[in-house]
Amino acid sequence: MSPQMIDRLGQACLDTLFMVGVSAGIAVLAGIPLALFLVTSEPGGILPAPKANRVVGTIVNGFRAVPFIVLLVALIPFTRLVTGTTIGIWAAIVPLSVSATPFFARIAEVSLREVDGGLIEAAQSIGCRRRHILLHVLLPEALPGILGGFTITLVAMIGASAMAGAVGAGGLGDVAIRYGYQRFDTTVMAAVIAVLVALVCLVQFAGDRAVRRLRAR
Repeated sequence: MSPQMIDRLGQACLDTLFMVGVSAGIAVLAGIPLALFLVTSEPGGILPAPKANRVVGTIVNGFRAVPFIVLLVALIPFTRLVTGTTIGIWAAIVPLSVSATPFFARIAEVSLREVDGGLIEAAQSIGCRRRHILLHVLLPEALPGILGGFTITLVAMIGASAMAGAVGAGGLGDVAIRYGYQRFDTTVMAAVIAVLVALVCLVQFAGDRAVRRLRAR
C-alpha cells in the first residue's frame, strides 16, 4: 500500500474508535438505567409497574429486532435533526447509539436478574431504601456480568461501525468500500479486515481480563 493509503487507514481506525467510543458511552448511560427499570418494574420487583414494564420491553424488543443497516436508513431523518447531516462520524454515532442501547440493556438485564434474591431480601429486612438496594446491592453484584456484556456490545458495535461505511459514515468500513471493494484492491480489504480483527481481539482480551479481576475480589 502507498504511504497515503496507510495514513488514510490510520485515520479511519481513529474515526472508528471515536464512533464506537462515543456510542458506547451513550449506550452505557442509557442502557444501565433501562436495564434497572426492566428488572425492578416487573411483577414482584422492588418497584413493580407491570404495564410500564411491558411497554418499555416491547419498545426495546422492537429496536433489537431491526437489522442495523435498516435502522441506519430508517433513522436518517432523526439523524439529520440531531446532527444536521447524514454523513460522517457524528451521523453514524446516532444510529450506533440507538442500536447498541437496547442490545446492552437486555444483556445488563440478564446480569441483574442473576443477583441472588436473598441479598435483596436481606437488604430490605434491615430497612435499606430502594435506591440503596439498586446502587449498593444490584449493581455491584451484577457488575462482572454487566462488564462482560459491555465487551460483547463493543465487539458488535465495531462490526456495525464498519457496516455504517456503506452510507458514507467514515471509518474503516468507508475505506474498505471506497478504496477496497469499489477499486478491486484486495490489499486494502485485507488490511481493513486485519485491523478490525485486531481491534476485536484487543477489546475482548481487555474485557475478559477486567471481568476476571472483578470476580477475584
